[in-house]
Amino acid sequence: MIEDITAVLLVGGLGTRLRSAVPSLPKPLAPLGKTSFLELLVRQLSHQGIRKLVFATGYLGDQIKRQFGDGHDLDVAIEYSIETEPLGTAGAIRLAKRYLAGTPDFIVMNGDSFLEINFHNIIQFHRERQGIASLAVRRVLDTQRYGWVEVDQDRRVAGFAEKSGSTGPGLVNAGVYVFNRALFDCLPEGPASLEKDIFPQILNLGVFAMEQQGMFIDIGTPEDYARAQSVYDHLSRAAFQQ
Repeated sequence: MIEDITAVLLVGGLGTRLRSAVPSLPKPLAPLGKTSFLELLVRQLSHQGIRKLVFATGYLGDQIKRQFGDGHDLDVAIEYSIETEPLGTAGAIRLAKRYLAGTPDFIVMNGDSFLEINFHNIIQFHRERQGIASLAVRRVLDTQRYGWVEVDQDRRVAGFAEKSGSTGPGLVNAGVYVFNRALFDCLPEGPASLEKDIFPQILNLGVFAMEQQGMFIDIGTPEDYARAQSVYDHLSRAAFQQ
């Protein structure tokens, strides 16, 4: 049942590219409308019945904990996995393992991107395929900034291409994942990148991609943050449409 699944939000990044716009805040707390970007994600999860959350914090994580506390005010339960040194996306997930005991599957989300998605659907997609991971992908007109995901006709991920100088349309990783807990057997000690270090090594264990059609935006740069602010009303509606 979706009510029993836990979502890990990766909110510990340094956010160096966005500091000119929000110099004193961790990136996920960047203001958006009358709220913060992270609160928008929390409300999206809660709206769909996912109320067990783990915040994987790092840089300026104390500010996130002060703002959200245990999550009671937002009708969720939040626990904190706190890294004392940068561990990368895979390292942050590994550190959060103790908060995921007894859960066969769990969600992971980037804390600096929003995707209009039905979590029930991607969880079902993941469980039907019985792979180690399923990721949400989104078709964009220019993959240059994101890198692209190669998907075969069975929706199995065949490969990844990192950010490069080439441009053009394609599928990109939209920053929402469902993992089987067997993933923990594949995570090394110390810092590691989920995208660069782990995914290429686990393709043979079954990594699948579910294409999404809704709104997708991240706030990794001042330009994209400004765009997110300009479409806040649309983002807010999209968070509660599923």
